[in-house]
Formats: sequence, structure tokens, C-alpha cells
Amino acid sequence: MAKSYNVAVVGATGIVGEVFLDILEKRPFPLGSLKLLASERSAGRKLRFGEQEIEVEALTPAAFEGCDLAFISATDEISKEYAPIAAKAGAIAIDDSGVWRMDPEVPLVVPEVNAADVEKHKGILAIPNCSTTPVVMTLWPIHQVNRVKRVTAATYQSVSGTGRAAMGELETSTRQAIAGEEVVPSVYPHRVAFNLIPEIGSWKDDDYTSEEWKMVNETRKIMHAPEIRIATTCVRVPVFVSHSAAVHVELENPMSAAEFREVLSKAPGVVVQDDPKSSFYPTPFDAAGKDPVFAGRIRRDLSTENGIVYWVVGDNLRKGAALNALQIAEELIARKLI
Repeated sequence: MAKSYNVAVVGATGIVGEVFLDILEKRPFPLGSLKLLASERSAGRKLRFGEQEIEVEALTPAAFEGCDLAFISATDEISKEYAPIAAKAGAIAIDDSGVWRMDPEVPLVVPEVNAADVEKHKGILAIPNCSTTPVVMTLWPIHQVNRVKRVTAATYQSVSGTGRAAMGELETSTRQAIAGEEVVPSVYPHRVAFNLIPEIGSWKDDDYTSEEWKMVNETRKIMHAPEIRIATTCVRVPVFVSHSAAVHVELENPMSAAEFREVLSKAPGVVVQDDPKSSFYPTPFDAAGKDPVFAGRIRRDLSTENGIVYWVVGDNLRKGAALNALQIAEELIARKLI
């Protein structure tokens, strides 16, 4: 009889938790029991999972007893406190926060890139920031055949990366702006409707934001390539779901756009959509609700030798968060690490 696994979901009522449960229900995952955990104010709510209605329980240190896996998508404070508690209780914690990503004892994993790193876990694994994942998934296959030397990227990140309140603010502020009413932002420092905000996260060294430093440090860690030079600008855009990025990559050796396109077309989890003359390229609207990341607008970089420019889009709630976490669990199972 095939083994099944007892799963706890921390942050089950959040936007990523909601997507995680949808994916878990539809994916052939060997699920035993399912425990839904959230804050005290959400305890008692019932969430539908398949034909069941499961009551949400309050998150407590005792909640992980008997669990094999704990998926955590909550605040940094919750992750910092409860991931070690879950691990101590015998569950493997797969965490979606920024707390554990750069901890040298915690693997930071995108299974299509560095699946073998799950072998090094000590009870906690981390998934990358949702803007990092589509970029590394497209850089990695290229890096295997022609080493990446330098990357500059500008991201166009949807409001769902901030959470449900931000999605509400985009909807409300758009209606207000169309009606000619005053728009007073509360989630963001500026109105997001009909606007772009080049500030995501907190301000850090050299006037880069925490989001921009995440892309730099996480990319290097996932690819085991600390030598890659990376600079980013992360921008919040008035889109509900899916993050996009314009990526300029400098390679060690010459590579044509056709060769670059061919390598990406064979990469796991990547779909190439690249026929610009017929306006065929990825858009965030079309990527929303889909599992792969999509690449297009592949062309030579006119500003540097051995350079390629491309556009990449992925659903930040799925591959950028929930799906990646579940794939890590599947990798653990496949390697008999649970």
C-alpha cells in the first residue's frame, strides 16, 4: 500500500494558502490527513477541500503533532517562530517567507533548478521570492550550456504579491480614479491604480530595496553561482496576478537568439511564446492561473557582446509560491527523505 503523508497548512486562509489548497486538491499528491491552521481570528472558519469542509484551527505549538509536512505561508514573525517548532515536532517545514532563505543551513529550492539541495535539509526548506523564481528558471538552463556572467532585470510585479488587501486596494482605487474621486492609498506609499511604484520592500544598502536584494542573493544561492553580477529594479504595477521581468543577460560566449530560444524551449517548467511579429509573447493576464513560467521577446542585446534580452512572466501565487512549495514536497517524497 502506497504511503500517504499528513499535511499542515499554516496561513490556510491567506491568498497563497487558498491557491495551495486548490493545487493540492487537483494534483496527485499522496495526502493522508490535512490540517488547516491560521490565526485565532480565523479559527473556526470552514474551508472546502474537494468534497470536504475542513475547520480551520488556531495555530499553536502543539498543532504539528503527527504531521509529516508543514507548509508555512504567513508573516515573517510566524515563520521564524513556528518553522523550528514544526521541525522539532517531526514535520518538514517548507516556508514561503523571507526569514530562512539566506540561512546557510536551509536549502533554498526551485526543483527545476536545484532539486538535489533538498537532500541537505535539517527540518526546514525555503522557497524563493516570487520574483526570483521565473528568472532563475530561465537563467539556469542557459547557464548549463553557456555560463551567465551578468544579469540586469526590471520586474513588473502584481499587487497579489503584497496580499489580499493590496488586491482590494487596486480594485477600489481604480473605481475611484475612473469616477474622478480622490484616491488615498493605504497599502502602498502611492496610489497603484493607473500608476507604477518603483519601491517594493524596505530600503537597504546603496538605495536598493529589500526586494531587489532578494533577487540578487537568492539567484546566486539557488544557482550556486556567487560570481554572477546582478542588478535589479523592482516595480509594483496595477496588475492583479503574475509577475513579469525584462531580463538582460551577458553570457560567457556568443549565443544567438535562436540558440537561446532552443535551450529554453527544452527547459522543464518553461514555455516559450516568442513570435513578436504576430504579437505572440507572454502577458501577465494570460499567465495567471497557469503553472509554467513563460518566456518571449528573445533577442540580441545591442549594448553588449554575448548579450541576450528576454521577457519572462509567471503566476506569482502558483509557481512563485504554492506550486513550488508542493513540488519541493514531491521531491522529498521521490527521494525518500520523509
